[in-house]
Amino acid sequence: MTVLAHRATASDEVTRDALAVLQPGFEGTTAPAWLLRRIGEGLTSVGLFGRNIASPGQLAALTAQLRAERDDILVAIDEEGGDVTRLEVRGGSSFPGNLALGAVDDTGLTRDVARELGRRLAECGVNLNWAPSADVNSNPDNPVIGVRSFGADTHLAARHTAAYVEGLQAAGVAACTKHFPGHGDTNVDSHHALPRIDVDLDTLAARELVPFKAAIEAGTKAVMSAHILVPALDPTRPATLSPQILTGLLRKELGYEGLIVTDGMEMNAIAGTYGIERGSVLAIAAGADAICVGGGLADEATVLRLRDALVAAVREGALLQERLADAAARVRALAAWTAGTWPDVRPEGSRASGIGLTAARRALVVTGAAGPLTGPYVATLTPVANIAVGDETPWGPAAELAALLPDTAADLYPQGASAAEILAAAGERTVVAVVRDAHRHPWMAEVLDTLVEARPDTVVVEMGLPRAEPRGALHIATHGAARVCGRAAAEVVAGAVTAV
Repeated sequence: MTVLAHRATASDEVTRDALAVLQPGFEGTTAPAWLLRRIGEGLTSVGLFGRNIASPGQLAALTAQLRAERDDILVAIDEEGGDVTRLEVRGGSSFPGNLALGAVDDTGLTRDVARELGRRLAECGVNLNWAPSADVNSNPDNPVIGVRSFGADTHLAARHTAAYVEGLQAAGVAACTKHFPGHGDTNVDSHHALPRIDVDLDTLAARELVPFKAAIEAGTKAVMSAHILVPALDPTRPATLSPQILTGLLRKELGYEGLIVTDGMEMNAIAGTYGIERGSVLAIAAGADAICVGGGLADEATVLRLRDALVAAVREGALLQERLADAAARVRALAAWTAGTWPDVRPEGSRASGIGLTAARRALVVTGAAGPLTGPYVATLTPVANIAVGDETPWGPAAELAALLPDTAADLYPQGASAAEILAAAGERTVVAVVRDAHRHPWMAEVLDTLVEARPDTVVVEMGLPRAEPRGALHIATHGAARVCGRAAAEVVAGAVTAV
């Protein structure tokens, strides 16, 4: 082989490896031609979002289209269940989220819910799930984790993280435990800025790291890094870009050998500080194996920009070729695992199909007793949704209550609305005030207090983190805003009305 031919071969290998470490998104419900072409050139993963999904049948056809180009393609999705759903983005999830499962605290139930969720993903051709969230929600004012966590208790979060990983992977879908080394003690959303966690090493070891150790012991196939600065571990770089955290802590100290995936690189914690090209190079150099991008940037130009940045970094010596090759090999190894463990995805009967609603019912905490209720007026106080959840997925019990009680009336009330407006619209009806993380939104708490004072028979449904004292004649904490959580709450309200 001539020197020129050898250089060309090496360059081709680096280019294929650079494509292999990318997990890009795309627009549309069918695969664009550019994506299929890049799969043929070495792209090994794709990421799906709500915009790519119209129905289970359509999703199955889409993944079959991708798999026709590469039979071991990794098809990833951010499907936590609960508030964060892509599979059921237009109607709300059939499964409660982590906080509801933690509230029940039955690891067998968590395992079964995750397995059924995994079965539905596998049935649609999805084989990598960016879930579960192993974050310990130690800061109740956390704007981005909240109900996505199993709870504020470290060991509860650990045992349910492990159960979730086991259940999901029993369905043949690789789990991606996130957000390492723990996003629960932040008061900033990393979609908008770079959060910082100022705790010592002992606290990190005793709190944040425990659920991740449990996930590793349970065999999680992937771990997702967090875009957070943890000065006790690395005073200068966020975890996604930190060799001390990804290689030193996760690989060497915790002994993790699976795939390390970054959180979305277009999130402002990275894009606004390092830029996605430099950030992607630094992430791979630090020990990450796969670059998640596509939640906001979902075109061919982004894929080519990142591919070329990685190739140029190898050529210039900023990124070792061996490190890029190792990262690509880990991606391909997980792809091979998913191809070799394709599950039996036949439905498992009525228990499996209804397990989400069963779990949501068990997660309810009902305080108080309703008096004689009239036809309900559902007033949903709507905060701005965080980006991880999105604002396109409906939430709340109004639609489910209307299905049970056709006489139900309902309206949405954003920030700026007043209790007087709600009372005027309700008339003689019983007010059902629906809130989400009322403790984090002073305007919401003020409206709620005024409603309860004016109408002591008010029913309150808290669908976020239940921090405030129960108020109203009847208070229902659902521990999440999934569709099944709304259904479970609606059943309680409807029972109080029809019992009169």
